[in-house]
Amino acid sequence: MTDAEGERRGFMRAAGVNVLGNAVKIIVEGAAGLAFGSVALLADAAHSVADLVASVVVLFWGRSSYEKPDSTHPHGHERIEPLTALFVGSVIALLGLNLLYESAQGLLYGVDVHFSPLLLAALAFAIVDMYLLYWYTTRINERLDSTALRALATDCLNDIYTSVAAVVGVLGVLLGYPLLDPLAGALVSLLVVYQGVEIGRENVDYLIGAAPDPATRAEITETLRSHPEVRGVHDLAVFYDGPVLEVEVHVEVDGDMPFRRAHDVESTLINRLRALEDVGDAHVHLDPSGIGEWKDCPDEQ
Repeated sequence: MTDAEGERRGFMRAAGVNVLGNAVKIIVEGAAGLAFGSVALLADAAHSVADLVASVVVLFWGRSSYEKPDSTHPHGHERIEPLTALFVGSVIALLGLNLLYESAQGLLYGVDVHFSPLLLAALAFAIVDMYLLYWYTTRINERLDSTALRALATDCLNDIYTSVAAVVGVLGVLLGYPLLDPLAGALVSLLVVYQGVEIGRENVDYLIGAAPDPATRAEITETLRSHPEVRGVHDLAVFYDGPVLEVEVHVEVDGDMPFRRAHDVESTLINRLRALEDVGDAHVHLDPSGIGEWKDCPDEQ
């Protein structure tokens, strides 16, 4: 089995486990919420319905990012993954806004819930369920570094936060302070919105070909300059093509260098760049040094 096939199977296992975990959480919390009239549990279960949709989308759509390049996608399908993660981030942000609205309604008009130890048991199960999902997804993603799985792991943490808020609300009912439920929900919903926006922002950069941070660009330049045959670097372009970096650069070498030697230098530089973290592909054009036909880039000479 190739590394790519192993990564694809690991991705599908992690996404499939998220689908199963969210489905079980919905059943347990939904049943308890309906039985005792808990708005907090029903809201948390409804939150997980959208999580279930997101994880299903990741399972059936995100796996396409591991398909090989073909005639319709000659550079591969890597951009499908940040597109999938962007969808998950959007779902998280919308859910946060919905939870904020529900919390505001509870603060304005009050809540009506009957306490039962089974409510706390259902929430405890939900918290353990989501923690195990978070742990498993994060562990698998240590090798894959998938933005889609990272988004699902973040969503699992969000579920833990919302379930803890629901615990506060249920305990508030027990102690005679039912407004603790919507108050805790409002605070958590703001965190959920923030995390959804952050996931979306990161993956929009991947989709629109944004540049990496200056440190990454400096590392690429130094990698090129460290070759003994390189006399200058100019017209360097580094940008995201999906979750990986694409590098395009002109490198100056001795103009009298034999063609075969120049070819070997070019191949070595490309291999060095591709070995850097996050770099997916590199295109190096060799120029004879000293002719000055390139753009004015004094910082890269």
